[in-house]
Amino acid sequence: MNIAAAANEDMAYISNVLIYSAMAVYTLAFAAHSAEWVLGSRSKVGRTAAALTHHSSTAPAPAATMTKRKSSGTTVLEHTEVITRQPAPGSRDFPDGPGAAAGSRKGELYGRIALSLTVLAFLIHLGGVVARTWSVQRAPWANMYEFSTTFSMVAVSAYLLFLARGKNVRWIGLPLVTTVLLDLGLAVSVLYTESDQLVPALHSYWLWIHVSCAIISGAMFYLGALATVLYLFRDRYESKLTDPQGKQPGALAASVLERLPAAASLDRFAYRVNAVIFPLWTFTIIAGAIWAEAAWGRYWGWDPKETWSFITWVAYACYLHARATAGWKGRKAAYLALIGFACFIFNYYGVNMFINGLHSYAGV
Repeated sequence: MNIAAAANEDMAYISNVLIYSAMAVYTLAFAAHSAEWVLGSRSKVGRTAAALTHHSSTAPAPAATMTKRKSSGTTVLEHTEVITRQPAPGSRDFPDGPGAAAGSRKGELYGRIALSLTVLAFLIHLGGVVARTWSVQRAPWANMYEFSTTFSMVAVSAYLLFLARGKNVRWIGLPLVTTVLLDLGLAVSVLYTESDQLVPALHSYWLWIHVSCAIISGAMFYLGALATVLYLFRDRYESKLTDPQGKQPGALAASVLERLPAAASLDRFAYRVNAVIFPLWTFTIIAGAIWAEAAWGRYWGWDPKETWSFITWVAYACYLHARATAGWKGRKAAYLALIGFACFIFNYYGVNMFINGLHSYAGV
């Protein structure tokens, strides 16, 4: 008995060390992603060419240009990429940005470093979750700390899976790593729970099924929400570029937003992610009802967690319906998607921390 307890404590300690180590590497990845975006800005030549393209109705900007640089008294010609971000005249059909870095080899280098560090951080993060599982000998998501660490790990794994399949989602890297750091920081500082805490109601195989589905659904909803927020910024940016009065976005906004996919691409990505994962969220609620009947003798009792899960379902159902309804596409539908994700976040943090119910375990 004592040997088993000591082994559990050892694995719990290893899990904690791995989670902190993952945070350290995610921090390095954050710095590299930031450098990628800063150093990936297009050169002044590139920006000038793009500006000329915006006001020209006949010829597109060149794909490349040459600039002079003096080095040790010798004039050197440098090849500078020019990537046009403007639509065809009279159109809002913008091309996609490169996803992150553009016009700078340094930006691309830092981008590769950032991706490598993200992969390393994910592997360490995964090790922390596995060690927690070994420590408690059960599913590692029985409280808010475990749910948070697993949630962010699944979100990063989904991002890396998209990249592995050749999807242009490098633009997710910086906001994803930033919020993963915030999530883990909150988990280790506010939500931390000892590894041996488990209430009787959670001793069920439904813990593996119901909560794992909730984690996967939430992680995908999160990626969809990120794309939706960026869509709103990019759409506003594109509106200014095509403003008939010639109103142009600021230099800082342009340097970031021009590298994102087009608003239409971001909107499409968010819709597909939310549409694909919505059936799993539906199953999550159904699985929770079946578990509730086994644990408490009723399928549905309008417990706060059940109520807000249903509200989240309704919000996303309205969003998906809106996308298929004329007049409710674009920004209006995007706002519905963000309302749905806000309901999910409140269901997780607000209900668990501030509202008492049958789903409130171990204080958090």
